[in-house]
Amino acid sequence: MTHSDAAPGRSGQTAEVLSIRPAVTADGPRLVELDRATWSPENAVAPLRDDAADFFERRPPDDVLVAEDDGAVVGYTQFGRPTPLASNEHVLHIQGLAVAPSARRQGVARQLLEAAAAEAARRGIRKLGLRVLGGNTAARTLYESAGFVVEGVLREEFWLDGRYVDDVLMARRLT
Repeated sequence: MTHSDAAPGRSGQTAEVLSIRPAVTADGPRLVELDRATWSPENAVAPLRDDAADFFERRPPDDVLVAEDDGAVVGYTQFGRPTPLASNEHVLHIQGLAVAPSARRQGVARQLLEAAAAEAARRGIRKLGLRVLGGNTAARTLYESAGFVVEGVLREEFWLDGRYVDDVLMARRLT
């Protein structure tokens, strides 16, 4: 899958033509770098990855979409099933989204979300969900503008950076 439309960012800028493609194993080190560059207690519940971490330890490259700008990886989204149950096979969750600080506000995240929705629909998925920390208003605004709606809130689900934080469940219907 390749997606290469320009999209307006929130700042009004438009990303140059991006290529969005499935990840390959060789992308792993750059994806770890992106994780490290974008990690914050405002958007992550897991500890910061080590430089030498294997990005694909828990998820195959086929479940990761990479955004490239002129051949450089500037973002990714990863997805997976929320449960292993057959009764839940129609649901897929975005389980990570990162955009390089230098590529933010240029429509990269939106293009990744649209590419993830298209890939999920191609796989026969009816509902694309995600979880976002309650205080991450920038991400929540992005998701809402991309058609995701709040389906629930798990109050004080995490203890992060010395405070309790809500976990917001959002989803977008694909069919």
